Amino acid sequence: MNMNLNSANIGENYIVKDVQTEDEELKAFLFSLGCYSGEPITVLSQLKGGCVVSIKNGRYNIDQGIAQAVLI
Repeated sequence: MNMNLNSANIGENYIVKDVQTEDEELKAFLFSLGCYSGEPITVLSQLKGGCVVSIKNGRYNIDQGIAQAVLI
């Protein structure tokens, strides 16, 4: 069963399975952050309207729409 970042448990490590979006700019943006298939990702906190994630050595605040596109 595929789940996205909106349903991830805080503090758990996941592996990005896919980025499901038709928006090529969004895909390119996530790729530039290091968020692509096979990469580890951790949700650090859930916020109203989004979440804070750790990818590689960076922390990023992403909104729910982006989080929904990232399958783990």
